Amino acid sequence: MVELAIVILYLGLPALVLFLCHKIQFLNRIGSIVLSYAFGLLLGIAGLLDERFHIIQEILMSVTVPLAIPLLLFSSNVRDWKKLAAQPLNSLLFSLIAVFVSVVIGFLLFNGPAIEGFHKVGGMLVGIYSGGTPNLASLKMILDVNEEVYLAVHSYDMAIGAVYLFFLMGLGRRVFQFILPKHMPVGVADVEESHNDNWLSIIKSKHKRYALLKVLFVVIAMVAFAGGVMYILPQSLQMVVFIFLITALGIWGSSIKWINQTKGTFDMGMYLILIFSVVVSSKVQIGDLSAINPSIFGYITFVVFASLLLHVLLSRLRNIDADTVIVTSAALICSPPFVPVVAGALRNRSIIVPGLTIGLIGYALGNYLGYLMALLLSYL
Repeated sequence: MVELAIVILYLGLPALVLFLCHKIQFLNRIGSIVLSYAFGLLLGIAGLLDERFHIIQEILMSVTVPLAIPLLLFSSNVRDWKKLAAQPLNSLLFSLIAVFVSVVIGFLLFNGPAIEGFHKVGGMLVGIYSGGTPNLASLKMILDVNEEVYLAVHSYDMAIGAVYLFFLMGLGRRVFQFILPKHMPVGVADVEESHNDNWLSIIKSKHKRYALLKVLFVVIAMVAFAGGVMYILPQSLQMVVFIFLITALGIWGSSIKWINQTKGTFDMGMYLILIFSVVVSSKVQIGDLSAINPSIFGYITFVVFASLLLHVLLSRLRNIDADTVIVTSAALICSPPFVPVVAGALRNRSIIVPGLTIGLIGYALGNYLGYLMALLLSYL
């Protein structure tokens, strides 16, 4: 019964957030994504969610983003994204360079050579900040990392990552635009301006409800197909192939006229992202940060924010716009599932596919780059 109440809470909080944003202009300026993260953090910090609800959290996180990605892509014009190809690739290169440099400098600053096995932490940080948590788990096995160290890295990364995401979604654009140019739209509608039909008009119209339900069944079939393919592959390839498939299927679906023109697909996708935002931020709990290892905590904090600063400075050399830098950083530092989250906060759907593509490249390279970094640091 308690578990059902938690599920309802997770599903209902985004509706409350949307209602508040609709009624209060100040909250609308902050944005539904940021508010959803705030509600989730409050849940986590309050200690209301213990280990009993871990399975519920994992299920919701595993389901919402795969369903959301095709829904977010269906109403978009893929041809316009080709014009953004050069900037995201340059931004990816600069971001990887920034992470490598920050990991090496941080290793020396936090006395890595004097701490046994600390080079493995550096290797895991390269893996997680170029490919996400799946790479972190893989590198734990590849590098034979102590369980305690692995849990410390994972817990601190979640806590620091939450602060990092808040900055990217709240102040990032305004701060970076002092250095970087603004994003120039290439014909892709702004998130706020997409679909004038609100949820009320869709609910009232039987035809619109039926069309949206049909699209939802198509999405479920796409995710089921991608999941089936994923489970016949080696574990190291599963997440890469899964995200690649649902992204590709979402792009393909956007080329089908009746899917592309169905009202409410983007809004439904964003609602799923809001659920994901509440769930993932609620996993950060004060208990996870007890008995902090200062070297590891400081190392992670330094790498996250130093790499972001260096990424911005390098991007200035090629006049890469602020939105592209932000979504690149989110795709690598936080992993691809956060790309739609950040794109929603920026109200810029045109950066979703470039961001997901960057994240996929990071997933593919992360294990190799992390292993090479650990090897390099072991000689310092």
